[in-house]
Amino acid sequence: MAGNKRIMKELGEIQSNPPDGVSISLPSESDFNVWHATISGPSDSVYAGGNWKVEITLPKEYPFKPPQLSFKTKIYHPNVTNDERGAMCLGMLRADEWKPPNKIADVLKLVRAVMAAPQPEDAVETSIAEQFRNNRKEFDKIAKEWVNKHAK
Repeated sequence: MAGNKRIMKELGEIQSNPPDGVSISLPSESDFNVWHATISGPSDSVYAGGNWKVEITLPKEYPFKPPQLSFKTKIYHPNVTNDERGAMCLGMLRADEWKPPNKIADVLKLVRAVMAAPQPEDAVETSIAEQFRNNRKEFDKIAKEWVNKHAK
């Protein structure tokens, strides 16, 4: 139950003092291991004006194993898979890099930072990363179209 205590504490902290542009809710009051986040696009990015639903799943071994993030709202981004999983590639979420002192609030701050500054060298969508590097104007145009189509 130690993990559950930690999860409850983090949930309370994040709800009373959420990171910029983030709100958290529990889809089920009986399951504290699945959180729903709404993340607004950073104002200085092509994602400005959009809101993304992200599901956070905390494994039973949390905080010793990292949470899993899944974008439920489609996003045109080199670091998010373009499939129904919507998995985001973040170094801190890899099992070999995750540290138990890390908190969900830190993960969410990093998600917004990566939205504002994509990391094409750590991409899961190589064609989008390629476009981001070599044809930024076209990348920005498509990303904005996706914001209007999926995240409004």
